[in-house]
Amino acid sequence: MRIVFLKESDSEETRVAVSPESVTSLTNLNAQVVIQSGLGEAVGWSDTEYTKAGASVESDAGALLAEPALFPAVQAPPASVISRMPRGSLYAGFLDPFNRGDLIQAFAEAGVSAFSMEMVPRTTRAQKLDALSSQHSIAGYYMVLLAAERLGKAVPMMATPSGVIHPARVLVIGAGVAGLQAIATAKRLGARIEAFDTRPAVKEQVESLGAKFIDIDLGETGEQGGYAKELTPEQQAKQREGMVKALERADIVITTAALFGRPAPVVITDDMLQRMKAGSLIVDYAVATGGNVEGSVAGEEVTLHGVRVIGLKNYAGRVALDASRMYANNIAGLAQIICDRENKAFKIDRDDDIVAGSLITHDGEIVNERIRELHAASA
Repeated sequence: MRIVFLKESDSEETRVAVSPESVTSLTNLNAQVVIQSGLGEAVGWSDTEYTKAGASVESDAGALLAEPALFPAVQAPPASVISRMPRGSLYAGFLDPFNRGDLIQAFAEAGVSAFSMEMVPRTTRAQKLDALSSQHSIAGYYMVLLAAERLGKAVPMMATPSGVIHPARVLVIGAGVAGLQAIATAKRLGARIEAFDTRPAVKEQVESLGAKFIDIDLGETGEQGGYAKELTPEQQAKQREGMVKALERADIVITTAALFGRPAPVVITDDMLQRMKAGSLIVDYAVATGGNVEGSVAGEEVTLHGVRVIGLKNYAGRVALDASRMYANNIAGLAQIICDRENKAFKIDRDDDIVAGSLITHDGEIVNERIRELHAASA
């Protein structure tokens, strides 16, 4: 039973899927852990640290792909690497299964059982595997620090001999894991915080962290898989109208509004940007899935009507050490479910709710019903 960690195919990805600490968890499952040489260099983990923890190190990628194994990673590998994985292998990582039909098909054709970490159900039992939450939490923290560094004014109130500096005003749109962590971080920095979410149920969480919740009556709303459901056009218009005053007051805006498996909603339009203060700043967390801000650009910082809009694509990767440590624990949690310690073999129990939710391909087929129907309709 081999668990093999290849270097990330995306040269811009700074995170890794295994830490020296998680190697110990994996070897305790009677697994042989093999790591490609240099895997952890970006986060400061040397090959020696991995070998001390019980892993072996191999520099030849061909040798790593020579036998069936579980291949965990952060980002999905290209189809050229998937095709080289021996049939019967397993993969676990962020697959983006709703948008990457090409890779899903490549996994199926290669006979690789692919687990999508985005699809791990958000249940109490699955908490230790919840990679989305672990990465959202790190990202929410970093976005506030990034905004504070870029803003050009102090965040907390300061009473000085030269006068009083008033606290920066922060608006957080979307109170999921990333948004709540952004609120908590901004509070620690001394900001004055407002927050909005389409789900009234999160009001108590927002207020418990020290933010003022913006009440906008949108009628019936809800959530799916931990994400807010898509609003009707009428609800979207009412939401934008209700947020304008808060946007006009804000120095920093953090947008984290996301829809499960669908493009992100635009919550700040061009005309709303025009009403914001010159010199204010927006961090768009959803830019990789379309963006919450009209005019935001993935991977870039742009200035629109005097407002700086930051659209980085990998916020969690900016805090790569802790993001990697948390993600490695998520992967180790999945391994505990699919590794048969006594028989030293992998097992895929499709009656297990975690396996059923996150397994996308198996035995040469797309087995996740929702993903299969989506890609069949687009074929």
